Amino acid sequence: MEPNLEEGPSLPAALLGSLLSLGVPPDLGAQMTELYRLQTALMRRRRLREVMERDRRRRQYLRRRRAFLLSSLAGILSLITTTRRPIWVIDRGPGQNLWSVAEQFDDEEWKAQFRISKATFGFLIEQLRPAIERCRTNFRAPIEPRRRLAIALWWFARSGEYRAIADMFRVGIATVCLIVRQVTTAILDRMYQNYVSLPSGERLDQTIRAFRDRCYPQCAGAIGGTHIPIAAPRENPDDYYNQGGWHSVILQAVVDHELCFTDVYAGWPGSTTMASVLSSSDLYLKAEDRPDGYLFPREKSMVSDGVEIPVHLIGDESFPLKPWLMKGYGQRHQLSAEQRRFTYTLTSARSVVDTAFARLKGRWRCLLKKREIDVSMMPRVVAACCVLHNMCEQLGDDFLPEWNADANPTGTGLRQPGTEPYEGDAYSTAEVIRDAITSNLLTLLQS
Repeated sequence: MEPNLEEGPSLPAALLGSLLSLGVPPDLGAQMTELYRLQTALMRRRRLREVMERDRRRRQYLRRRRAFLLSSLAGILSLITTTRRPIWVIDRGPGQNLWSVAEQFDDEEWKAQFRISKATFGFLIEQLRPAIERCRTNFRAPIEPRRRLAIALWWFARSGEYRAIADMFRVGIATVCLIVRQVTTAILDRMYQNYVSLPSGERLDQTIRAFRDRCYPQCAGAIGGTHIPIAAPRENPDDYYNQGGWHSVILQAVVDHELCFTDVYAGWPGSTTMASVLSSSDLYLKAEDRPDGYLFPREKSMVSDGVEIPVHLIGDESFPLKPWLMKGYGQRHQLSAEQRRFTYTLTSARSVVDTAFARLKGRWRCLLKKREIDVSMMPRVVAACCVLHNMCEQLGDDFLPEWNADANPTGTGLRQPGTEPYEGDAYSTAEVIRDAITSNLLTLLQS
């Protein structure tokens, strides 16, 4: 039986009396009393800790049981009900969805809207699907690859803003911007190397023969430049202000006899001269770093009057004269009949550049107007459009004549700046080569 602490000192007193009656010393009785008091306090604290521990375990048990019941209830509800999350997908209403209508287009209407045929679209989606397809999540279904490609092509082919395209395809404005960037990157990553490269091997021979049929010998392509309009950038806007009075980036390209781009270099500010753009390009470094100074294999060269005439490119007067880059004679001095004939022939053969640029901009009108896109992204957009142009030309996807009217800048006022002649030419090996071609043009064409 436990001692009753409420009895006060009666029990210790009784014990003390018993000890005194037995003759026990008083000091020993006081020590016994203190020992009893300490043991009683220790037992009281122990019982208090046990009670507190039982309460803690009970509360913990109740919390775990409540959490288990709630999770079980949530699991059951998820199986028997469908949870809608309006914060993840915005309901854009029953307005017109161009994509749902476009699926019903015939071949003619499809090409009029997207600037490529249905067959070309199918080929393109197979090339890009692995890069633009997105995984389905628990929150919403992703936009399918065909629709994503259609949004990007509509942006490439039209001059509409992101907001207008978003309304037409019933997607968000930010979604349109993201899709354009993703599709542009996919085109460059997966298709650029296959569609844009300087001719070599049998393809080089075909190109030389085709330009010979245009009455110019030893030519592997024509080089030229054009300005692509942009919105004035925040940083260094004056650098992008060209002589035509508007902001632009420059596209330098080499074009073959089939109007395909074999080299593309885009992004330099509009105030830069064509000669400066060329000198900073990989094309220039590739030619100038070769020990023989030629861009194409030397075994393709011809010899006329003891002068070696390499396979070369042809350009206008804004480019420097190089052994691998010929241009016509300037008008600073009176030209002979042979020099005029050479200049006319070269200019005629070089017209493929202007035709290719016209087709590029006529098909992809995003290159005709200032776009709401960062200037750092514009070179990638230009290069992607060149890839799509080459794909269409190689697949026989015809360019429609009415698209030329779309490319006419009369309404926009963005006329191309005039040609700025290059003044740094000096008498060199390139002059000797040009004079040899001029003097023996008919002989070279017949060989």
